[in-house]
Amino acid sequence: MRPGGALLALLASLLLLRLLWCSADTPARSRLLEESREATYGTPAALRLLRSPSTPVPRTTNSTYLNEKSLQLMEKCKNLQDSIESLSKKRKGYSEDDYLQIITNVRNCPWKRQAEEYENFRAELASCCDAVENFIVSQNNTPVGTNMSYEVESKTRIQIGENIFNMLPLSQPFVGYPYNQCAVVGNGGILNKSLCGAEIDKSDFVFRCNLPPTTGDTSKDVGSKTNLVTVNPSIIAIKYGNLKEKKAVFLEDVATYGDAFLLLPAFSFRANTGASFKVYYTLEKSNARQKVIFFHPKYLKDLALFWRTKGVTAFRLSSGLMIASVAVELCENVKLYGFWPFSKTVEDTPVSHHYYDNKQPKRGFHEMPKEYSQILQLHVKGILKLQFSKCEIA
Repeated sequence: MRPGGALLALLASLLLLRLLWCSADTPARSRLLEESREATYGTPAALRLLRSPSTPVPRTTNSTYLNEKSLQLMEKCKNLQDSIESLSKKRKGYSEDDYLQIITNVRNCPWKRQAEEYENFRAELASCCDAVENFIVSQNNTPVGTNMSYEVESKTRIQIGENIFNMLPLSQPFVGYPYNQCAVVGNGGILNKSLCGAEIDKSDFVFRCNLPPTTGDTSKDVGSKTNLVTVNPSIIAIKYGNLKEKKAVFLEDVATYGDAFLLLPAFSFRANTGASFKVYYTLEKSNARQKVIFFHPKYLKDLALFWRTKGVTAFRLSSGLMIASVAVELCENVKLYGFWPFSKTVEDTPVSHHYYDNKQPKRGFHEMPKEYSQILQLHVKGILKLQFSKCEIA
């Protein structure tokens, strides 16, 4: 090393000693400084950066506040089941605003499928009703010669002869059972502008009710895929003129459902039988792709008794609750869309009764709010999931 370089090195060492001496006023502080220096030099650069004075220290007060808010939310979510049950038991009727407040709280709670709750409820349904074997009339569960009682007019019977027997599938025709993801699509006006169509169409099996429209711009909100659609015989009479002059319109409308099953309650009332059989023969003669199947009256009777024990005491269950019950037995995951029996949203926006019209149901026929409270309870328990608002677009 050159003499000049040695002198510069000596001066630098003296300056460093001076700085260390000034910063370490006591032996304890000196030792602390040395330990700190050793610890720092032995630490990776990323960790040294985390320890640097410029890195903000987490604020304990905010963390505590968030924890308290989370605990409050968890407690509120736990109490929702009791709130829904108490509301459904009100004897003086119900208030839409009461329901909408609870739904607001439900929407704020995270939903998670609860496998044990799901299996318990499915087992409960299977033990009473057994949709897998019994929800439709088949050759397996209704042999020739059966003297079958009607669901509602139970004192009236119908003899199953060869003609009726030949209309029936050999057994339940759902070859993909059990389905992974199922969508049960109601007809509530809440579906308008929901953009749920794409999500619905991704489902493995899609249930619909009462021949709703699914074409054109409507499909963006409700989807177009249909595997099973219920048909109320009153629609055949009112909308399609008992398949006389409007038979072609009926066939055109039904064609939009592709290979779907058309499910009719042929044996609920005597008046339903002729109309239901006419649908069957009309499709058969037209070589239509759709297949007609019939609700089993005993299944519907057992299902009504099941829901009666839970407080739904109306004259008859709605198609939506019937199909949602079937879906729980046939599917591993069930999501409900368009189930909304209220005249407005939680944001106080008016909602039409159906997404395609505003015709109200007959009074006293169904018990929609009480049915909805049961469905809300299934949602809160993690058995099925309700879609309350717009769908997220992927």
